Amino acid sequence: MNKVELINAVAESAGMTKVDARKAVDAIVNVTKEELKKDGKVALVGFGTLSVTKRPARQGRNPRTGKTIKIAAKKVVKFKPAANILK
Repeated sequence: MNKVELINAVAESAGMTKVDARKAVDAIVNVTKEELKKDGKVALVGFGTLSVTKRPARQGRNPRTGKTIKIAAKKVVKFKPAANILK
């Protein structure tokens, strides 16, 4: 499902216009981004939790040349689904 399909599904499910559904989806995405930028966590009961994890620096290998390369430390977003999401 892409963003347009999500907006259409939200509009139909909530009985709202597509314009209002787009505003709602965009607001949720923006609020989530801002919270994750602050190293926060977004927990949606019954769906899952989005959080930021720090990945340490490590050694890697260039598959083309076989040379060892240094991969920098970085932050990544992690999603942990709720236990009952697929039930």
